[in-house]
Amino acid sequence: MSNSAIDSPKRVLVVGAGMVGLSCAWSLQQHGIEVEVVDRLHPAAGASWGNAGYVSPSHATPLPEPAILRYGVRAVLDPRSPVSLPVRGDMRRARFLAGMVRHCTSSAWERAMAAYRPLNELAISAYDDQHAGGVTTEAVAGDLLSACVEPEQASAILDELRGIAGIGQEIDIDLLTGDQARQLEPHLSSATRVAVLIKGQRYIQPAQYVAALAKSVTERGATIADNTEVSSVSRRGERVVAETHDGAIEADAVVIANGAWMSDLASSHGVRVPVHAGRGYSFTLPTSTPFVQPLHFPGTRLALTPAGDRVRVVGIMEFTEPGAPFAQSRIRSMLAALRPLIRDVDFDGRADDWVGSRPLTTDGMPLIGQTATDGVYVAGGHGMWGITLGPVTGRLLAEQIATGTVPAALRPFDPLRS
Repeated sequence: MSNSAIDSPKRVLVVGAGMVGLSCAWSLQQHGIEVEVVDRLHPAAGASWGNAGYVSPSHATPLPEPAILRYGVRAVLDPRSPVSLPVRGDMRRARFLAGMVRHCTSSAWERAMAAYRPLNELAISAYDDQHAGGVTTEAVAGDLLSACVEPEQASAILDELRGIAGIGQEIDIDLLTGDQARQLEPHLSSATRVAVLIKGQRYIQPAQYVAALAKSVTERGATIADNTEVSSVSRRGERVVAETHDGAIEADAVVIANGAWMSDLASSHGVRVPVHAGRGYSFTLPTSTPFVQPLHFPGTRLALTPAGDRVRVVGIMEFTEPGAPFAQSRIRSMLAALRPLIRDVDFDGRADDWVGSRPLTTDGMPLIGQTATDGVYVAGGHGMWGITLGPVTGRLLAEQIATGTVPAALRPFDPLRS
């Protein structure tokens, strides 16, 4: 696919100021393209803000996989579960979940993982490019430690990592005893019996990093308009027009990168794969000594990230609408699950409660590229991996927009796939 009507746009509007949208804007500027960014709230207000901040290409995999069929029903019925499905469903959510279930096969997972591999292999270098190009905050090196209460949890992680290695992606891991894991991360309690150390990963503080990325974009001459919600995008002659409550914005091309709200704008441009919200919750806890590295607890689906004198805790997969009310019960369930697993933290000092909507697709693969409308592009649907894959998504989509040629790594993520 090429840009038949717009071979070299001079001005591009980006809808969405999260990690993905701002990375698209930053990379478009690398090609000398003028950029304007609008966001319904402000930079990092969506899924980017409370994300765990893992830059973990060895961990970035499609969400639909065979284990969900074994785990999913039990998890949904357990009120303490990290997976939540509202009792009162709607047809849109039901169709989405049915589509996800259809992709929970080994063959579908392997195809999707083969598509992820080129993005994963470029993910860290894309961060390095942003830092070298003026983004003042960089990703911190930190091996990812998956701490397991039961040996079976470690076996499941190792099986998944073997699957990733089987499609050719390089993985560097160590299997540790509980005592060895506690030597690496003293905050682990005695509940951890075995752990898997995934080496060569990084992490960020998402809000700070996205703020630095936004600052770099504006310093290069772009404008970022807060509190500007786009209601529609359409092509009118040689221009693409985005309608907002403040009036129309014209550009040579538009990138729709508004996360869980993508389908609202993209469905009229031939994007039939729906994007649905998988809401996550997070908070921070004070600690007398800093955490050494990112932690993942597969049994409770909790992710922890060092944050100076605090630690960020992220979890829950809540299948509901992006604007649904904040549920304090989700925070309580996370705290109850976490207390036996870590020590030397102040649970009474919890702060920064947050909920945000991860943009999920039925096949677990993001939507990146041109739509059926010339000059209208999408970038999103990364699920839990928008932080890991945001910069490389921006790099590759900007290359497509600037040159009119689809990079090979983006072809599996064609937004017009069915």
